[in-house]
Amino acid sequence: MVKFRFQELKIWQLAIEIANELFHVADDLEQKRLYRFAEQLRGSGMSMSNNIAEGSGSSSKKEFKHYLNIARRSAFENANILILLEMRNLTNKESLEKLLDKLDYLCRQVTNFQKTLK
Repeated sequence: MVKFRFQELKIWQLAIEIANELFHVADDLEQKRLYRFAEQLRGSGMSMSNNIAEGSGSSSKKEFKHYLNIARRSAFENANILILLEMRNLTNKESLEKLLDKLDYLCRQVTNFQKTLK
Protein backbone atom coordinates (compact mmCIF):
# COMPACT_ATOMS: atom_id res chain seq x y z
CA MET A 1 0.00 0.00 0.00
CA VAL A 2 1.25 3.48 -0.89
CA LYS A 3 2.12 5.73 2.03
CA PHE A 4 1.94 9.48 1.80
CA ARG A 5 4.47 11.71 3.53
CA PHE A 6 1.88 13.16 5.90
CA GLN A 7 1.04 9.73 7.31
CA GLU A 8 4.44 9.69 9.03
CA LEU A 9 3.82 13.03 10.76
CA LYS A 10 2.91 12.70 14.43
CA ILE A 11 0.79 15.83 14.21
CA TRP A 12 -1.28 14.32 11.40
CA GLN A 13 -1.67 11.05 13.34
CA LEU A 14 -2.92 12.98 16.37
CA ALA A 15 -5.21 15.20 14.27
CA ILE A 16 -6.86 12.23 12.53
CA GLU A 17 -7.31 10.47 15.89
CA ILE A 18 -9.04 13.55 17.33
CA ALA A 19 -11.17 13.89 14.18
CA ASN A 20 -12.34 10.31 14.63
CA GLU A 21 -13.37 11.09 18.22
CA LEU A 22 -15.16 14.23 17.07
CA PHE A 23 -17.07 12.12 14.53
CA HIS A 24 -18.33 9.99 17.43
CA VAL A 25 -19.54 13.14 19.19
CA ALA A 26 -21.17 14.26 15.91
CA ASP A 27 -22.90 10.89 15.56
CA ASP A 28 -24.39 11.35 19.05
CA LEU A 29 -25.51 14.86 18.12
CA GLU A 30 -27.29 13.56 15.03
CA GLN A 31 -29.21 11.11 17.17
CA LYS A 32 -30.43 14.15 19.11
CA ARG A 33 -31.37 15.77 15.76
CA LEU A 34 -28.71 18.45 16.17
CA TYR A 35 -27.60 18.20 12.56
CA ARG A 36 -25.98 21.64 12.28
CA PHE A 37 -23.76 21.03 15.32
CA ALA A 38 -22.83 17.60 13.93
CA GLU A 39 -22.02 18.99 10.49
CA GLN A 40 -19.91 21.82 11.90
CA LEU A 41 -17.98 19.47 14.19
CA ARG A 42 -17.25 17.03 11.37
CA GLY A 43 -16.08 19.79 9.06
CA SER A 44 -13.76 21.44 11.54
CA GLY A 45 -12.59 18.04 12.74
CA MET A 46 -11.56 17.00 9.25
CA SER A 47 -9.99 20.39 8.59
CA MET A 48 -7.18 19.73 11.06
CA SER A 49 -5.83 16.58 9.42
CA ASN A 50 -6.81 17.70 5.91
CA ASN A 51 -4.72 20.86 6.16
CA ILE A 52 -1.74 19.02 7.61
CA ALA A 53 -1.98 16.52 4.74
CA GLU A 54 -2.46 19.20 2.09
CA GLY A 55 0.36 21.32 3.48
CA SER A 56 2.76 18.40 3.47
CA GLY A 57 2.44 18.37 -0.30
CA SER A 58 3.51 22.01 -0.57
CA SER A 59 6.56 22.94 -2.56
CA SER A 60 7.75 25.44 0.05
CA LYS A 61 8.13 25.55 3.81
CA LYS A 62 6.32 28.89 3.91
CA GLU A 63 3.27 27.39 2.23
CA PHE A 64 3.39 24.32 4.52
CA LYS A 65 3.46 26.65 7.56
CA HIS A 66 0.38 28.42 6.20
CA TYR A 67 -1.56 25.12 6.06
CA LEU A 68 -0.35 24.20 9.54
CA ASN A 69 -1.70 27.51 10.79
CA ILE A 70 -5.10 26.69 9.29
CA ALA A 71 -5.01 23.27 10.96
CA ARG A 72 -4.20 24.92 14.29
CA ARG A 73 -7.04 27.41 13.89
CA SER A 74 -9.41 24.52 13.18
CA ALA A 75 -8.37 22.97 16.49
CA PHE A 76 -9.43 26.21 18.19
CA GLU A 77 -12.74 26.06 16.31
CA ASN A 78 -13.30 22.53 17.59
CA ALA A 79 -12.54 23.61 21.13
CA ASN A 80 -15.09 26.41 20.83
CA ILE A 81 -17.79 24.05 19.54
CA LEU A 82 -17.12 21.55 22.33
CA ILE A 83 -17.30 24.26 24.99
CA LEU A 84 -20.64 25.43 23.60
CA LEU A 85 -21.93 21.85 23.54
CA GLU A 86 -20.97 21.46 27.19
CA MET A 87 -22.64 24.77 28.09
CA ARG A 88 -25.82 23.48 26.45
CA ASN A 89 -25.49 20.15 28.32
CA LEU A 90 -25.10 18.27 25.03
CA THR A 91 -21.91 16.45 26.00
CA ASN A 92 -20.48 15.30 29.29
CA LYS A 93 -17.77 17.23 31.07
CA GLU A 94 -15.31 14.32 31.24
CA SER A 95 -15.50 13.72 27.48
CA LEU A 96 -15.14 17.45 26.85
CA GLU A 97 -12.05 17.78 29.05
CA LYS A 98 -10.29 14.84 27.36
CA LEU A 99 -10.94 16.26 23.90
CA LEU A 100 -9.92 19.77 24.96
CA ASP A 101 -6.67 18.39 26.38
CA LYS A 102 -5.97 16.58 23.10
CA LEU A 103 -6.78 19.70 21.07
CA ASP A 104 -4.49 21.80 23.26
CA TYR A 105 -1.70 19.24 22.87
CA LEU A 106 -2.21 19.18 19.09
CA CYS A 107 -1.99 22.99 18.94
CA ARG A 108 1.29 22.97 20.86
CA GLN A 109 2.71 20.20 18.68
CA VAL A 110 1.74 22.01 15.48
CA THR A 111 3.35 25.20 16.76
CA ASN A 112 6.54 23.31 17.62
CA PHE A 113 6.55 21.64 14.22
CA GLN A 114 6.12 25.00 12.48
CA LYS A 115 9.26 26.23 14.26
CA THR A 116 11.26 23.42 12.64
CA LEU A 117 10.29 24.65 9.16
CA LYS A 118 12.63 27.65 9.08
